[in-house]
Amino acid sequence: MKLLLVLTSHDQLGDTGEKTGFWLEELAAPYVVFQDAGADITLASPKGGQPPLDPKSDDPTADTEEVKRFRADAEAMKALANTHVLADIDSGDFDAVFYSGGHGPLWDLAEDKASIALIEKTLQAGRPVALVCHAPGVLHHVKER
Repeated sequence: MKLLLVLTSHDQLGDTGEKTGFWLEELAAPYVVFQDAGADITLASPKGGQPPLDPKSDDPTADTEEVKRFRADAEAMKALANTHVLADIDSGDFDAVFYSGGHGPLWDLAEDKASIALIEKTLQAGRPVALVCHAPGVLHHVKER
């Protein structure tokens, strides 16, 4: 099974001056579950490269076992540092799509044409799209077909 995990590229919490991004546990926990199930995992974000991590989710003292395992996985860390550019992704290459949460997706992914098209095409093909925590906010402009 080929899975696409989508992350934000947005790092500002509105005009508060605070940093945001994706929520670490909301990537790490599904990642290790999918990995254990034998899935071929690809990470993507609107800008590609290293997506911004919400600093509030980056407290090692609050790490779950999944986060610890994710942090210790060199392949996962390399994939995270080098996410694919979302606009370059072909939805037909994946069996399912998963959106990690955090506040960042509410800014960029909710308005991103590539993200909207990815969700619409995946659903039209009868394949699942899953979203966690704040990520359902990216569905704002998705049209039912």
